[in-house]
Amino acid sequence: MSGDQYGVRDQDGWSHGFVAPPMPSAPPPAPADVWRAVGVGLLNLSGLGLGYALVRRPLLTVVCWVATGILLFTVLPADPDGVSGTTLTVYGLFLVLVGLHGALLGLRRRLVWPGQSPLAIVLGVVLLGVPVVGGLLYESARKEAVQEMLLDRLQKADDLVEKASGESFSTTQSEYRRALTAYDDLSTDHPDSRAAEQVPDRLKTFYATVGASYEEQKYCDAVAPLEYLRTVPQTVSKQDLGSLATWPDDRLATSLYECASDSLTANTAGWQDQFSDLLTTFPESDPAAKVEPDVKAAVDKAVKAVGGDDPCTAVDQLETLGSQVKALPGEKAGVADALAADAGRAEDSASSGVYTCGVDQYNDGDFAESVTSMNDFVKANKNHKNAPRAKKIAIAAEIAQEVPAAGKKLPTTRSGGSISVTVKNDSPDEIQVMYTGPVTGTFTLKGCGTCTSYDWSSTLVTGFKPCSGNDNYPQRTISLPVGTTYFLHKPKGGSASSAASDTAKLESGYIYTECAYVTSGYGLDS
Repeated sequence: MSGDQYGVRDQDGWSHGFVAPPMPSAPPPAPADVWRAVGVGLLNLSGLGLGYALVRRPLLTVVCWVATGILLFTVLPADPDGVSGTTLTVYGLFLVLVGLHGALLGLRRRLVWPGQSPLAIVLGVVLLGVPVVGGLLYESARKEAVQEMLLDRLQKADDLVEKASGESFSTTQSEYRRALTAYDDLSTDHPDSRAAEQVPDRLKTFYATVGASYEEQKYCDAVAPLEYLRTVPQTVSKQDLGSLATWPDDRLATSLYECASDSLTANTAGWQDQFSDLLTTFPESDPAAKVEPDVKAAVDKAVKAVGGDDPCTAVDQLETLGSQVKALPGEKAGVADALAADAGRAEDSASSGVYTCGVDQYNDGDFAESVTSMNDFVKANKNHKNAPRAKKIAIAAEIAQEVPAAGKKLPTTRSGGSISVTVKNDSPDEIQVMYTGPVTGTFTLKGCGTCTSYDWSSTLVTGFKPCSGNDNYPQRTISLPVGTTYFLHKPKGGSASSAASDTAKLESGYIYTECAYVTSGYGLDS
């Protein structure tokens, strides 16, 4: 082994040299010290790598800094879901490894500082508070992130309500439902959050927004949203809703009444269902008490209209009113009886009003409709004072369909006259003879058993006279007043022959004969 040589001279002048020992390349290992190992391990557990730094391992110290930096980069800013279990597990294993490795290194290596092992242990214990404090701070940040996330959900629900405001409820109902679900989730799942504390005020705004049509007195528009609000307690607990649980009730009752009342007055559809809902859902409410008086007023108005310019429309309205009112529920004492009386009066007035309608149709020249109306009236009101005249009007209207001049005047119930008129049936068909003029009536003549139809061409021959043979024709003689009488011969029993008409101008001093016969030819009977 080589080293530096040194020399000294003795008294004789001789020089004597010797070689100095070499310097060690590293400090000699220190005696094993368990407490020092514990201190280094504890210092490494802080995640800052201070144990490595105190035993002169700068590269390992940097590794600790990098690992801790990666952790901070991964978890910051704090996420509402917190740190994943995998990340915590990996970093925890890393700290355990560097703690154990640092302890092994510190067992025989002296510390740069502090000189005493107990002091290193105390410092390590103190620095263990770094990850603990960091964890607490992170948890606080995570909780704040959760609060911000919940507030963001609250804001999104508010935005849905604001967006739906002013729009048609039918098109925005889904937005309202989503907002309500969000409010309920905040209140139920996160009751202690700042967002949940604001839910009661948001629900008030929600109700006011959905029910805005009521405040604007758009009662028909308000019915559907208010009915929806009554279902909210199925989603949100009544405890959370408080007084809002019954908030829609009075408003809905009023809206149902106002909308139905306006529809009833205007004679438009929908009022029956709304009154039914009102009487069923809120039978004891003030609006429900107004239903029967409104119905009675509507019936009174329609009854009065029968005598107006459009009686047929009034009759139709009364018929509809009768059936609609009859279907209304009446759970409250007295209401059912009153509504039943209104329905009965409407039906009775409609039935009797058919006569007035038929007269109006006759005067307007709607003879076919008049026939139907008068026949319906007589069928339903056989003992009515107007039944006899209704029969006369039906006869005259049927004749007027063939001879419009017969419908110029409304027939009366007058009968008889001074002129004899005999009507004979020279046809094999049973016929109904109708006549109108100064008097109106009808009768039936049996078919002539020995009679046949005349060839159409024979009726064109000069001197053609039906009912002139020796046959015993079925006949009937009636007395009629002077004036023009219109006759209609109508085959009965499903005969293919068509009706025939005749106009007779009756004068005193004459005896008249009417003859009914059938002609055939070219495939036609008349």
